[in-house]
Amino acid sequence: MQAAQLDKYQSDFKLVVREVPTPEITATEVLVQVRAAAVNPLEMLIGTGSVKLIQDYARPVTMGNELSGIVTAVGNQVADFKVGDRVYARLPLTKIGAFAEYVAVDQQALAPMPAGMDFDHSAAVPLTGLTAYQGLHEELGARPGQSVMIPGGSGSFGQMAIPIAKAMGLKVSVSGNARAKEQLLAQGVTNYFDYHKENYWEELDPVDYVIDTIGPKEYAHELQVLKRGGRLLSLRMGPNRQFAKDRHLPFWKTTLLTLAGLKFDRQAKQVGGQYRFIFVRSDGKQLRTITRLVEEAQIVPVIDPTPFKLADINEALKLVATGHPKGKVLIHF
Repeated sequence: MQAAQLDKYQSDFKLVVREVPTPEITATEVLVQVRAAAVNPLEMLIGTGSVKLIQDYARPVTMGNELSGIVTAVGNQVADFKVGDRVYARLPLTKIGAFAEYVAVDQQALAPMPAGMDFDHSAAVPLTGLTAYQGLHEELGARPGQSVMIPGGSGSFGQMAIPIAKAMGLKVSVSGNARAKEQLLAQGVTNYFDYHKENYWEELDPVDYVIDTIGPKEYAHELQVLKRGGRLLSLRMGPNRQFAKDRHLPFWKTTLLTLAGLKFDRQAKQVGGQYRFIFVRSDGKQLRTITRLVEEAQIVPVIDPTPFKLADINEALKLVATGHPKGKVLIHF
């Protein structure tokens, strides 16, 4: 089969498409024929080696974290899936590989695709959905009646985070582009700021939580709207000491991550807040909960219209890294 692989970490990494053996499955795994794989900013973190302290990979490694596809074989201890099932997943951190024609996936990472949703739109759900779910429930510990601000929330993450936050009873504020305003207000967003015309940090009352989707350039503005005692959760800026402690990482890794996240921790402390970073894990059970939310709220993720095949993987990565995609970027098989 063909797969797109990373040979070494580097700032301007490129993936190489080559022939590799079709993976063998274990007793608890499912072989999935990939129909669509999503390209995410997470690929940049992995390819550049930015998260190798959290998860290092023996190289060459087949890249890709999120997919939809069809089950073609099941291990003898797999009970919930059968050949022909339409499934989707955020792949386990230790065994990624969505940029390939076939992938072996542990059954605990998989879930059936949402009813009535095609492969393309399904592939755009798992990583953002699980990030939002784990971020709000686990990292932030958000409770009904509290408030959250999502700068850049008109993108693919916000599409999933907003209905999850609303289902939890949170008040949601978002900044984003003008074209998404009416749609997100209809989803129950309390405040929407068109970033071309408004500075949310000048107008928004302090909130309990901020979820950062933009990165370091936005951090100072995000801290301006955070209540004392509040938490800021970043998807982009990198891990810190708290991240290492929560995952019981060894002393040497904890020390390095403490140093790496020190500037973020110090800035948050200055406003009486706390900084958190999320590196989302696979969880088929949580994904089934997200599936129900997608079906009930009739969520349709926005897909970037640019058509990419596996041979175009580096162009797709470039669009995600430096372009302005109009939705989730997909590789079609």
